[in-house]
Amino acid sequence: MKTVNILVEALPYIKKFHRKKIMIKYGGHAMIDEAAMDSTARDTVLLKYVGMEPVVVHGGGPEISRAMNKMGKEPRFIEGLRVTDEETMEIVKMVLVGKINTSIVSKICYHGGRAIGLSGKDSNLLLAKKRAPHVVKDSETGERREIDLGLVGEIESVDPSIINMLTDNNYIPVISPIGVDRNANTLNLNADTVAGEVAAGIGAEKLIVLTDVPGILEDPSDPDTLIRKVSVDELSDLVKSGIVKGGMLPKTLTCIQAINDGVSSAHIIDGRVEHSLLLEIFTKKGIGTMITK
Repeated sequence: MKTVNILVEALPYIKKFHRKKIMIKYGGHAMIDEAAMDSTARDTVLLKYVGMEPVVVHGGGPEISRAMNKMGKEPRFIEGLRVTDEETMEIVKMVLVGKINTSIVSKICYHGGRAIGLSGKDSNLLLAKKRAPHVVKDSETGERREIDLGLVGEIESVDPSIINMLTDNNYIPVISPIGVDRNANTLNLNADTVAGEVAAGIGAEKLIVLTDVPGILEDPSDPDTLIRKVSVDELSDLVKSGIVKGGMLPKTLTCIQAINDGVSSAHIIDGRVEHSLLLEIFTKKGIGTMITK
């Protein structure tokens, strides 16, 4: 009966999200740990088989840094942003497109899904422009200076046609966060931002960000202070007050922007918890933080 009750609880959500696009951002433990990656891929396939249309965006920052170290190149970051010269860009492409993307695709296919790997360069999916020099302030002198981040981009436009074509034909698109500018140059993009922009571009019902924390916490050191549901206005206040900061800030801002751009709800959940994706979508309580209009 317990199993039956679980299925009955899931039914309203299966009906509600039937034929709706669900954007899933693979990140954190859900990508680093092999078993977690396998489990997340299987859960993504399950979403497809119950009638939803999952779309995946993945990151790969730690993997890129490891590959750079192996090649004797030291990663450089300016306030969390990777400085990307030509050589670094080649490593970024190799890791994101050649390794991580193909690995996710193969795992989804292994579990019975039909996955297709893409980057933002395919069919001009992600048209981007080079990011303006980053302004940093010297903590001692207060002097401000500009630093060129190199081949780091920001998205100008999303062309969802290739994604819609794939989902219409029962494929699961898996997207690497690499864009292309108007001169066909490759640009490194933030994966969270890509997930949010693409979610809005394809009219996704949900944006789900898998990470290594339970969700948004009132006290970052206390997992019991999880905020289960919050509006974009309330969340903006938490950002302004400094409660949301550090690595959670870009994810939170991405979720706020996605909601403002038309995505119905955004979720930040713990990818370390087995089946967190299913628990968030198919249960009343959920498992992480749900952000709504």
